[in-house]
Amino acid sequence: MSSSPLVITTDAGIRTLTINRPDKLNALNSATLDALHTAFAEAAQDDTVRVIVLTGAGEKAFVAGADISEMNTLSAVQGRDFSLRGQRMMRFVEKMPKPVIAAINGFALGGGLELAMCCHLRIAADNARVGQPEINLGLIPGFGGSQRLLRLAGRAATLEMCLTGAPIHAERAQALGIVNRVVPAAELATETRKLAESLANAAPLALRAMLDCINIGGECGIEEGLEYESAQFGLMFSTEDMREGTSAFLEKRKPTFVGR
Repeated sequence: MSSSPLVITTDAGIRTLTINRPDKLNALNSATLDALHTAFAEAAQDDTVRVIVLTGAGEKAFVAGADISEMNTLSAVQGRDFSLRGQRMMRFVEKMPKPVIAAINGFALGGGLELAMCCHLRIAADNARVGQPEINLGLIPGFGGSQRLLRLAGRAATLEMCLTGAPIHAERAQALGIVNRVVPAAELATETRKLAESLANAAPLALRAMLDCINIGGECGIEEGLEYESAQFGLMFSTEDMREGTSAFLEKRKPTFVGR
């Protein structure tokens, strides 16, 4: 088995990043956080990559949390630095110009749920469990869990999950808006691939503009968000893809988008 914390493959415009520490339930240590940051940065710059899929090796866990054996030795200053390291990487993922899909193939706990939540879309196997169990370690979420969970699931669910530390089933996570879809575990790879292919065939510049609009709109007032949307909408009229998409619609054919 490779000693690298990541396995990276690319096929038909889909870059798959697999966290490769199954013996540690894919726990996030500093080396894995850095490897993820580098891999996402490279995917952002690679014009052949249209979509990124993130998952975990093995059948038990997407990511079972941050690496407790590493955290156990940290001082207060080092703990804050570790938190900021994870937050920087996850904020980078959240602001990626290309769609990122989390395929949650098992436990997504603590840092694992935080990592999944910074992705744009989340598909969970029906046997997956998600949660923020840091309270059981005398800790709190450090990679953005208290903030992203609040925005996805609301105050009541966030308080329950963070204060009790109890994980929830995938079906409840979907009902709360934490995951987009729940599929049978045996179909997770197939369903994730279908979604990734549909996004890979979409207009890249429009995808990027939509991601920007939603990210910015979620962090500003409605007037600023509407103004930004109108500006991005107008810019689409200068692209070859917009002409191709509208022409294909009028000609009743499938469009071919080139990212220009």
